[in-house]
Amino acid sequence: MFILGLLLLAATGTFTGLVIAGNLSGGPEYTVSVLGQDIATMNTLAVFCSGLVLALIFCAGLSAVTSAAAQRRRARPRKHATHPGGPGR
Repeated sequence: MFILGLLLLAATGTFTGLVIAGNLSGGPEYTVSVLGQDIATMNTLAVFCSGLVLALIFCAGLSAVTSAAAQRRRARPRKHATHPGGPGR
């Protein structure tokens, strides 16, 4: 499973590098605005890279939530279930 994960990471990194290299030529520019205020003017590569950063931030948050939930589960003492038939069951 570890090797499969490394292979997936390498393939994703290679694909991302190829997409960035293919978009270096420039192109149309887009104006980014929030609540009616123009924040920045970005080209296609900048929009793509900001999408990558947002995806990484989302994954970091998801990882933090998952690890915290797993740690909470390990720290909580387990209650032994009592069977209605008694301990001899």
